[in-house]
Amino acid sequence: MKIEDAAQLTQSYYCLDCGVCTGSCPVSRVQPSFSPRIIVEKALLGLGDELLKDRDLWACLTCSRCFERCPSSINFPEFMRHIREEATKLGTQPVYSHHGMLQTIMELQTQGINQKKTDWAREAGSIAEKGDTFFFVGCMPYFQVIFRDIGVDSLSVSKNIIRILNGAGIEPVVSDDEHCCGHDMLWNGQVDTFKQLAAHNLEVIRASGAKRVVFNCPEGFYTVKHHYVEHFGDLGFEVVHFYDLVAEILDKASLTLENGAGPLTFHDPCRLGRMAKIYDGPRNILRRLAADDFVEMERNRENAVCCGTSGWANCSTGSKQIQVERLREAKAAGAQVLVTACPKCQIHLNCALNNLDLDLQIKDLISVTAEAITT
Repeated sequence: MKIEDAAQLTQSYYCLDCGVCTGSCPVSRVQPSFSPRIIVEKALLGLGDELLKDRDLWACLTCSRCFERCPSSINFPEFMRHIREEATKLGTQPVYSHHGMLQTIMELQTQGINQKKTDWAREAGSIAEKGDTFFFVGCMPYFQVIFRDIGVDSLSVSKNIIRILNGAGIEPVVSDDEHCCGHDMLWNGQVDTFKQLAAHNLEVIRASGAKRVVFNCPEGFYTVKHHYVEHFGDLGFEVVHFYDLVAEILDKASLTLENGAGPLTFHDPCRLGRMAKIYDGPRNILRRLAADDFVEMERNRENAVCCGTSGWANCSTGSKQIQVERLREAKAAGAQVLVTACPKCQIHLNCALNNLDLDLQIKDLISVTAEAITT
């Protein structure tokens, strides 16, 4: 896609040069040289060659904070996604975190490797090979291996999902053949790899006979719901986030929660909040758990701050500064527990907390919910 086409598609030609995007950007706060407005201006001024080589393309968190506030509704994250695709064709890449380990895992999954990633699922409860409900586990088994040293037990979240589904009479399909959703490859400009992963996943899901696919990861949820449709058309199944399903289960009284957790606060993930517009579901669950002990941070909902890193790339001192500020904001709100709804947010914020003298716990919403289930 040409830069001019990307600008047209994302309404960048309507830029008012007001600077609201830069003033709203968490990266610009810690890295003053970064400016979404200047990146758009370079595109509009025809400075394509310079723009495609600009390292700032990879500094953007694609958190959508600028899009949320832009008076011209310029979809800057999507603009960046298209520009990164073109930059990648020229050989420009971000600095990958963790020596590119996560990207290597994603690439390997396009090469027909045999995975054994569901043994833990059979220990957690009852799963099926075919059925109406497909639980898309995503990269959680790999996160478990890579990040357990910082105190993140990713698989406990997935196990609790199976237990909650079983408690509601649902036996989900969990498959060894499922691959990474492709989110990170898509946002890092590796579109061909994304398409291979997506096409394979669609084949696996359809072969299971599933009528709905349940996601815990906001990135997987948003990617399948929007970008799979963008590239492959009608999916043939419903895309459901687990928190919406939990709300439905609780409303039907299939499960009940014991009140008493807290004081706690909630961190809105970018893909779940600003992009998918899911704000109330997680909060409704937390209010059932904590009542008046649920507190909001100063920056919440559409104004929430990103966890500081995106796509396992460009983790910098600026990223750590964003994370530390967010943790201190949670503590200032009076919370003892910062609840997340995204596996990456939990990993990134835990990483920062491990190097910070702050009396605060970080828990996933699924884990907090599972701890409170009484029936």
